[in-house]
Amino acid sequence: MKYIYLTFLSAFILTSCGGEGKKSVEDIIATGDLELIRTKKSELEVSAQEISEKLKQLENTIKSLDPQEKIPLITTFHAKEAVFNHFVELQGNVNTKQNLLIYPEFSGVLTHVYVKEGQKVSKGQILAKIDDGGLGQQLAQLKIQTELAKTTYERQERLWEQNIGSEIQFLQAKASYEGQLEATKQLEQQVAKTVVRAPFSGTIDDVITDQGSVVGPGQTMLFRIVNLDDMYIETEVPERYVSDIVNGKEVKVEFPVLGKSIDAKVRQAGNFINPSNRTFKVEVAITNKDKDIKPNLTAKLKINDYTNQKAILIPQSIISENAEGQQYVYTITNKVENKAKVKREFIETGRTQGDYIEVLSGIENNEELIVEGARSVKDGQDVKVLDIAEEN
Repeated sequence: MKYIYLTFLSAFILTSCGGEGKKSVEDIIATGDLELIRTKKSELEVSAQEISEKLKQLENTIKSLDPQEKIPLITTFHAKEAVFNHFVELQGNVNTKQNLLIYPEFSGVLTHVYVKEGQKVSKGQILAKIDDGGLGQQLAQLKIQTELAKTTYERQERLWEQNIGSEIQFLQAKASYEGQLEATKQLEQQVAKTVVRAPFSGTIDDVITDQGSVVGPGQTMLFRIVNLDDMYIETEVPERYVSDIVNGKEVKVEFPVLGKSIDAKVRQAGNFINPSNRTFKVEVAITNKDKDIKPNLTAKLKINDYTNQKAILIPQSIISENAEGQQYVYTITNKVENKAKVKREFIETGRTQGDYIEVLSGIENNEELIVEGARSVKDGQDVKVLDIAEEN
């Protein structure tokens, strides 16, 4: 266009200044007449403006007549089938079934405390001792009496087998021994209650009652013991997911405070719908090798509630909607090199994942969709494809 402009301008100058009987620009400049030079300059400026306006008219006419000048430029991508996992985002708290306050089973003075806070203990390990109030001595005497009753019974049994003595003597000896044996067992159980043992392996999180204090069964808290190995997260899930979130579903767990994420699975999905908030409980078992996950820690859960093995995902930004509420996208057909035609395809969509949405129908695998320029094209319009974007 620049060259056309220069050609017209040159022709004009030659016609207006180089013809017969007319002085050239050089001749006028040579006269040294300021008034004549200014007059000639004004004439040339008017002519140049007229030529510029005519050039603009020619340029607009070329654009309207040449199809190459009005084809929209677009970018596209190929829709690909992929596995689509949809997740429900919830919040839950970390719990453990082995977080226990230990109470005594016997009244008396706490004579010994054998553990301290932070100490790891094994199941059955002795944690403390309560004064038995003389029960130990009674047990020792009862065991001696039991041994005597046992010896008497065994002798009477041998005599009875030899038909010596009466049956009543044998039965009395047997009853006496069995009674002493039962009394001994009962007293042993009572004495055993004076020894406080760890109900499971774990860590003593808190020593609540000091040595020398008087304690009572079910009233005085002695220790808190916690096992951080068997941890789980409990959350409440809206009832609409009751058929989707079941045992074994994958869960992505994030701990914001720790800056940590782990993969887990649903261990138990509740069968009871809470009528007050229309939710059911879900337990997610988690590993805690580093022991940094603590009870009551807040966790964010993403529970897999839906999976499509052959899903087509497209950006939500390329979807339009007509007055009837129908959703559609633009694809291209009749592609030759980088030229193609626009085709409108009505679609049915499913669940979303970030900026993408699942297409249930209307789009086939490997179909080419318009991305950039999707909002400015029309059905049946010719377009020029710049490149193909890689989506999904």
